[in-house]
Amino acid sequence: MKQLWQLGALELADRIRSKEVSSREVLEAHLTRVDECNGSLNAIVRLLADEARAAADAADAATVAGAAVGRFHGVPCTVKENIDLAGTPTTQGVKALAEAVAPIDAPTVERMRAAGAIPFARTNLPDFGLRVHTDSELHGPTRNPWNPNVTAGGSSGGEGAAIASGMSPIGLGNDIGGSLRNPAHCCGITSIKPTVGVIPMASVIPTEDFTLSEQVMVVEGPMARNVADIRAGLEVLAGRHWRDPRSVTATLTDAGDGERLRIAVMTDPPGGTTDPGIAGAIRSVADLLADAGHDVVDAVPPGYERTADLWRMLMLDDIRAQKELLPLVLGADAMSLLEMFDASSEPTKIPDTHLMHAERYGLMRQWSAFHQEYPVLLSPTWALRAFVPGADLDPDTAVEMMTDTIRPVVPSNLLGTPSVVTPAGVVDGLPVGIQVMGDRYTDLRCLTIAAEIESLVGTFTPIDPITS
Repeated sequence: MKQLWQLGALELADRIRSKEVSSREVLEAHLTRVDECNGSLNAIVRLLADEARAAADAADAATVAGAAVGRFHGVPCTVKENIDLAGTPTTQGVKALAEAVAPIDAPTVERMRAAGAIPFARTNLPDFGLRVHTDSELHGPTRNPWNPNVTAGGSSGGEGAAIASGMSPIGLGNDIGGSLRNPAHCCGITSIKPTVGVIPMASVIPTEDFTLSEQVMVVEGPMARNVADIRAGLEVLAGRHWRDPRSVTATLTDAGDGERLRIAVMTDPPGGTTDPGIAGAIRSVADLLADAGHDVVDAVPPGYERTADLWRMLMLDDIRAQKELLPLVLGADAMSLLEMFDASSEPTKIPDTHLMHAERYGLMRQWSAFHQEYPVLLSPTWALRAFVPGADLDPDTAVEMMTDTIRPVVPSNLLGTPSVVTPAGVVDGLPVGIQVMGDRYTDLRCLTIAAEIESLVGTFTPIDPITS
């Protein structure tokens, strides 16, 4: 019989509603799991045990009273430490914000609470989320539960490691360069980068106002161990919120019941090298979907390599615009990484920046046309295997290695499109995540195909952390 920390969020909510277990029992099981695992992982950086116990007791009282309850009633959840959680610091992983206590919840936290979830812990991230390896100036490194000698991914690496190890059943992260998907790949869990605007995002901790690249690319979203929990998380979190002027209440396209789709597969994304084991895992999933009746075709969207170029250029332009402020808040490692990328290319002149956004719009249009023929695109999440911690700071190899590794995740950021990551398998002891990508507002269809992949491949977490 499974222990409570091994169950998913929806299954826990069902058991709490049916009075099979109490919310307090579920919370205590996860707190015990934190005691067992976090010392070796450093994924959770702040526990809110007393507040969570009070909330769990209130949830149990509501269950006994027969009150109407939400989707995640009584279920503990975790929150990345760059998302506002009232009464706790939104540290961004830096010492300068160690005491920057948020007076109110972010919209996503507010909606998780309204659905009955109980925030009980905060998770680690790199300084301002500016690395795809999780090691913060404030809290130190998070380790991968599969292998402590490779990265857990980032910037939501604390969430990834916490969920993969059973310390949390569901959590909140964000993504401007794969930060929801990188840890899902590295830690063997599931996440969605939703269409921009579907899930609202806002903070009261400076800087409250988004830069241009953030306005068009950054999102928040759920992370969990199975697709059903991610789908429920999306449904709870989605919809317009006045605090995010980008947000919309959208009608999201799904696949029809039993619908067979024309699916494009790209095992070796253009623009660099792909690890053969990763490419093989993606091909294996594509073959399973073809055997299940889908029309699976090798195809590459138009301008694929250019999407990665534009993403990098737009990100660097916004970072360069804040160049004088960054040394005041970032740790040495984060500054070193930014300086390497800054030196790797010339700054863009303002007229060229305007033209880049026109080019981005053209690529959005072309990819939308591509998705009329191929509603779903399958791709690796990372092109290369999880790297050794610190490899992203090597002055001789870091820029090329990082550009090569993450090139499959950044098109969805540039274009604002949805992308679901779910495990494709395990290669040489490490999980491999497959991306299920689609046109804007087809988030549910991507989740449906991801759920079918999950049914064919299985799930691989939670796991007991490997410590050496």
